[in-house]
Amino acid sequence: MAGRRKGRILAFQALYAWDVSKIPVTELLDFTWLGDDQRERLGDEGIAFPRLLIAGALEHIEEIDERIKQNLVNWDFTRLNRVDLAILRMSVYSLLYQKDLHPSIVIDEAIDISKEFGSDESFRFVNAVLDNIRKQSQGQ
Repeated sequence: MAGRRKGRILAFQALYAWDVSKIPVTELLDFTWLGDDQRERLGDEGIAFPRLLIAGALEHIEEIDERIKQNLVNWDFTRLNRVDLAILRMSVYSLLYQKDLHPSIVIDEAIDISKEFGSDESFRFVNAVLDNIRKQSQGQ
C-alpha cells in the first residue's frame, strides 16, 4: 500500500504543478520534474500508477472540475486552495473511473494527503466534497 500512497502523492504533486505553472503534460507523465535518482528508484512499475492518475485526471478535467463545482457549498471554485484542488482532482478521477478501487480507500488516502500537504482544515473540506461525490456516483 505504501507504493500506492507514494504514487498518489506524486500524482497530486504533478497535478498541482500543472495547475500552478502549466507544465506540459508530456513532462508530467515523463516525470522529468523528479530527480534522476528518484525516478530510478521508482522504476517503471512505480510510476505506472501515478501516471494513470495524472493522465486520467487531465483527460477528464472538465467533467472532474464540474463535479467538484457541483459539490462546493458556499465556496467559489476559483478561490479553492490549489493543494486541495489537486487532491480533489486526483481523487474524483479515482472515484468516477477507477471502479476497482474501493471509494473509502480513495477518500482515506485523500484525507491523509491533505493532512500532510494542505492547510489545517483541508482534510475536512476534501472529505466533505469527496463523500458527496461518492454518494452521487453510487446512486447512479
